[in-house]
Amino acid sequence: MTTRLPKHLFDALRAAQLATEFVGTLDEVAYGANVLVRSAVERQLEILGESCRRATDDEPSLRERVPEMAMAIALRNRIIHRYDRLEHAILLDTVRRDVPGLMDALLRELARFPLP
Repeated sequence: MTTRLPKHLFDALRAAQLATEFVGTLDEVAYGANVLVRSAVERQLEILGESCRRATDDEPSLRERVPEMAMAIALRNRIIHRYDRLEHAILLDTVRRDVPGLMDALLRELARFPLP
């Protein structure tokens, strides 16, 4: 484990929080029509996935303790490499359905570290 692990976990948590905040109460039509919000959510999901990748590189046991990280990493890869084939409804659903559980797991992991 590196000393950067808490930072990676915090970055992942913050990105997840922001993606959730940006989605807010938008329905699928409003989300799909708002390029600014979609771009902001996609960016935060990229940061979420990259932070999770870095965290699992630092501490491989996270893969077992927080299996939701694999989803975030895979989603980041899909956004980066298949940007032209994204389905906005799936991203919106992922933020609403899957990201909250990942946030809970990230909070549990961060609680293992002393506050600065």
